Amino acid sequence: MLDIRMIIEDKQKVADALSKRGYVADLDNIIVLDKTRRSIIAQVESKKAQRNKASEQIAVLKRNKQDASELIEQSTTIGVDIKQLDNHLAEVEKQLFDAVALLPNMPDDDIIAGDKEQNVVLRQIGSKPTFDFAPKNHVELCTALGMIDYERGVKLGGNGYWIYRNKGALLEWALLNFFVEQHLADGYEFILPPHMLTYKCGFGAGQFPKFTDEVYWIDGEQDRTKGQFMLPTAETSLVNMYSGETLAQKSLPIKLFAYTPCYRKEAGSYRSEERGMIRGHQFNKVEMLCFATPEQSQAIFEEMVAKAERLVTLLGLHYQVSKLAGADISASMARTYDIEVWLPSMGIYKEVSSVSNSNDYQARRNNTRYRDDATGKPRYLHTLNGSGLATSRVIPAIVEQFQNADGSVNVPQVLQKWTGCAVIK
Repeated sequence: MLDIRMIIEDKQKVADALSKRGYVADLDNIIVLDKTRRSIIAQVESKKAQRNKASEQIAVLKRNKQDASELIEQSTTIGVDIKQLDNHLAEVEKQLFDAVALLPNMPDDDIIAGDKEQNVVLRQIGSKPTFDFAPKNHVELCTALGMIDYERGVKLGGNGYWIYRNKGALLEWALLNFFVEQHLADGYEFILPPHMLTYKCGFGAGQFPKFTDEVYWIDGEQDRTKGQFMLPTAETSLVNMYSGETLAQKSLPIKLFAYTPCYRKEAGSYRSEERGMIRGHQFNKVEMLCFATPEQSQAIFEEMVAKAERLVTLLGLHYQVSKLAGADISASMARTYDIEVWLPSMGIYKEVSSVSNSNDYQARRNNTRYRDDATGKPRYLHTLNGSGLATSRVIPAIVEQFQNADGSVNVPQVLQKWTGCAVIK
């Protein structure tokens, strides 16, 4: 959530930042609602002062055994006015809160305007693999090697689901073990959160109310604010762990990671670049999330990008890092770098990690603060998240980049202690 004071004090700055997303905000309505709120509060305070004065006068009259009926009637009328004003205030405050809650985050100053076509490739690591044979795509390879059962996955779950089998299941589990091992070595705390979350978690993460239709609801279809939904990413749970709390500055940064399946309604596409495991309704992911002071924020962001890159590098995959333009950054985030692996059969790069900084946007929504040691006052902290990594795109990259002429696939060395083999054949 954006700081309403910033909207009021520098409306143009906010409008210009949001325009990088192609988002046109009705900031004037927010300013009008805030003025109305302040006016009502002033009226309430004035009425309460009148009632307090009347109460004092009534007490004096009663002590002197004088008639106080007229003042009592006035006080009663003032009380009715205050109740009406309070009701109006609650209505205006809700309208104001809802209007601000719908605004996306402001991209950082150095983020350029535009959609994904304006994303900037910062670096490419390694070389694209070359083959002296006709390479296959990951669907062909995984099917022929008995790693993935697409047909029976659809039989069990419908379109957008698959089954890991045999060496495919071992490779999936090896990746998860590898990611966990690496994050533990870096001092991140391992979390296994609930998979069913409350509406407040979706709101605190900045995904609700706008994207309530993009998750699987367990209940609450009629009143989703009272329902539960299946988490679309561990970020949605982790970012709310300290909601409503004020942390000690010395406890920051807090560095967490979690393993969860992710459940998303986004349908599998018929486009060739989204075949197989590239896009589905359920996939596994290890997610990093950090709570930091504003002063720590940028360094933590760079650290998380480096961590995600190191995982891909240790797997031996060719990849690139892209800095996303304003309209390609998710609504809650101010900055995002994507780590994208090369898929030879498609001739494109596909994201396996998005590392993002929301600044204080999510913290304002879920009211997570820390007490500043210098001032003793509470401040909103910064939240950062990043995939570390999503497996459903790593496996296609591994089998395609490391395939052999005989249809076998070389297993990255860092995974072999879990797969029990150097080659899947």
